[in-house]
Amino acid sequence: EASVFYKKRIPRVFFPFIIWSLIYNFFPWITGLLGLNPEVILDFFPYAGEDVMRQSFAVSMGYIAQIPLNFSLLAVHMWYIYLLIGLYLYLPIFSAWVEKASDKAKRMFLAFWFISLFIPYLTEFVSHYQFGTCSWNSFGLFYYFAGFNGYLLLGHYLGKRTDWSLGKTFSVTVPLFLVGYFITLAGFRYMTSDPNVSEEGMELFFTYCSPNALLMTAAIFLLVRKVRITSPVICRALANLTKCGFGLYCVHYFFVGPSYMFAQWIGTPIPALVPVSTILTFICSWSFTYLVSKLPHAKYIIG
Repeated sequence: EASVFYKKRIPRVFFPFIIWSLIYNFFPWITGLLGLNPEVILDFFPYAGEDVMRQSFAVSMGYIAQIPLNFSLLAVHMWYIYLLIGLYLYLPIFSAWVEKASDKAKRMFLAFWFISLFIPYLTEFVSHYQFGTCSWNSFGLFYYFAGFNGYLLLGHYLGKRTDWSLGKTFSVTVPLFLVGYFITLAGFRYMTSDPNVSEEGMELFFTYCSPNALLMTAAIFLLVRKVRITSPVICRALANLTKCGFGLYCVHYFFVGPSYMFAQWIGTPIPALVPVSTILTFICSWSFTYLVSKLPHAKYIIG
């Protein structure tokens, strides 16, 4: 029943989402209470811009008042939690169809979804409006097949119908990943070659619901399914990572800026800055979440 599903799933996402949204948005005010320089805010959130360097309780409350509508510049990564809650709300309805639908119907849905993945590029390079959209209508021809629900169905479909050998898996997934990666890289280099590129244009080829992201995602999904781990130590570590995963996501944004600064401070070569700072962010986030998981009622903090 939908009500049982909601009761089980939504609280495990909703309460950590609220708690961490409050922590992020109160952070500038807390730095002021501690007598810290406003510049420290940009050390933690270098991509937020100078607008967040206001250590005022009223400003923080203004950010918090917007939580029912959207995330703030201090909690940008929370975009995914809004999406996740939306998928959970939708899942009982979608699952009922998936349970009854034939494989042919699922493939048809995935085909329409695949077409919808080109819409960001059509909007940028062909026409701002297409398939019936206009200034007074955002719901075009493929709207109801678009979005992250396609990944839900794709994972379900591939998980049940791709019992391939390791050799065949590699022969399919490696080309898929390389093509998706090349499109992303070439597209990003093309967009950033324009000195006047907009923020939306610069991030266009990072769009998650795009054909290049689909190719890389499907390739990784199919490869990971072939992994077999027998080491008890690694199994326990991965089980703990699964338990801490949602909390790790919630807290990781605090460590992105400091990890990058530390990687620069130790003289990391420029090509390695992002990988090194990513590893540092992961280690710090997992360590913090692991400690929090030992507290009473930790599920309300880390999911």
